[in-house]
Amino acid sequence: MLTKRTYIVPVLVAAIAFPAAAFAAADGSSESRIGIARAKPVKLAPLNRPIRSFHLAIRVHVQKIRAAQRKQRREAFTALPGGVSQATLDAIAACESGGNPTAVSADGSYRGKYQFDYGTWASVGGSGDPAAASEAEQDYRAALLYASAGSSPWPICG
Repeated sequence: MLTKRTYIVPVLVAAIAFPAAAFAAADGSSESRIGIARAKPVKLAPLNRPIRSFHLAIRVHVQKIRAAQRKQRREAFTALPGGVSQATLDAIAACESGGNPTAVSADGSYRGKYQFDYGTWASVGGSGDPAAASEAEQDYRAALLYASAGSSPWPICG
């Protein structure tokens, strides 16, 4: 009677010897041994058009989203609150900063077209640096301040 060991040893020898023999019998080129030399390259051209179309659709959608965001930002500060006229604000801005929305006082504490300090800017809903805000936002925030406090925040120019 044959035992399991009798079968295992020839199987292991064959498993090791035959693949090694197949590689050794070839002409030395590993490509020819495993059939790579005859393989045809896979053409992905049929996939290129749908991929380009997909990327184009993404770009178009992103552009539409960005355009809508720009429009929303422009329209956010178009109407001045509190019945303040643009002429009133222009007079204050001309006196405070010469109408320059990026103006900064000599000591750096007053910033922007209306020379807001950070506390006043935050009190009318502004965030960050007033001089870095758009001119339309500065006009809007100044109109809010004028509507609530009159010309007193600008004692010299108001």
